Amino acid sequence: MRQFMETEALSGIVREALGAGVHVVGMDRLRGGSKKGVYRVHVDGPRAASVIVYSWAEAENFWSAAEGINAAHPFAPASGLVPFLAAQRRLARLGVRVPEVLLTDDSRRCYPADVAVVEDVAGGTLETLLETEPARAPDALSELAAMLDVMYQQHSQQYGRVDVLERGDKASGVSCEQLVLECALGDLAEATERDRRIRPASVLLHDRLQELAARVSPRSRHGLIHGELGPDHVLVDASGHPVLIDIEGLMFFDVEWEHVFLQLRFGEHYPALSRPGLDPARLDLFMLAMCLSLVAGPLRLLDGDFPHRALMQRIAEHNAHEALALLVQ
Repeated sequence: MRQFMETEALSGIVREALGAGVHVVGMDRLRGGSKKGVYRVHVDGPRAASVIVYSWAEAENFWSAAEGINAAHPFAPASGLVPFLAAQRRLARLGVRVPEVLLTDDSRRCYPADVAVVEDVAGGTLETLLETEPARAPDALSELAAMLDVMYQQHSQQYGRVDVLERGDKASGVSCEQLVLECALGDLAEATERDRRIRPASVLLHDRLQELAARVSPRSRHGLIHGELGPDHVLVDASGHPVLIDIEGLMFFDVEWEHVFLQLRFGEHYPALSRPGLDPARLDLFMLAMCLSLVAGPLRLLDGDFPHRALMQRIAEHNAHEALALLVQ
């Protein structure tokens, strides 16, 4: 039975962040996280009415531990205070809005896991705004596109997560496209085992991946990308400005990897984020690879006790359909 954070532990952490005069009057564990716990903590005191607490406790991570994964691999699970703070520092320096950090603690003094207390951005997610107040969404999308432009203009000859590069390590592999191909072939093998629709087309999908990878030309410069930027990973503050969250996977990589995810997650709203100059060959390879990842990953998550099972099943089914549709294009 998983043990999540309780009010007593949260109270101590929040008092460390906001002062001894603050009293916790309520808490909600927010839905959606699979690698860390996210809690909205309501307080009575002279400062904020609520804050967000992140917990990277083992019990909050619903992904089963994978053996033999190189932690420096760009697609290795990005979780913990170190990648979070490295990403937060990098984005803040660029003027890309992220929640203000009020407290971090890796001492295990307040709680037996890495924790952070951050600003509670009050306006909800961009996903909700697109659904409920579409007239307000264009300004937020335009500002998000400008933020992404700032990120993409940051260049590195090396690729990899920012925390990995900051400590002087080198990401594995010989190129972004080769890493994507290798991961896609692994995801295809896993999806073939798990999904009856993928199984009959596995050879065709394998050959298609190889064909698309052969079309990609070498590249020696990489941009800064979020890595998993859907509208649920963008908050909107009270003034309508976008704020990026779930930033632990921030990395230098081919920006086309970001854009295939943006296309899948933003759908009809993607044109507001699209940019000229993207490599069509990379987009083709990365789109098929992303679809296969979004089949294998959710089905792998369902091996455990992740609570939002219907959502993961829908994601896997939708992307299996999309991967098969790419065979006929």
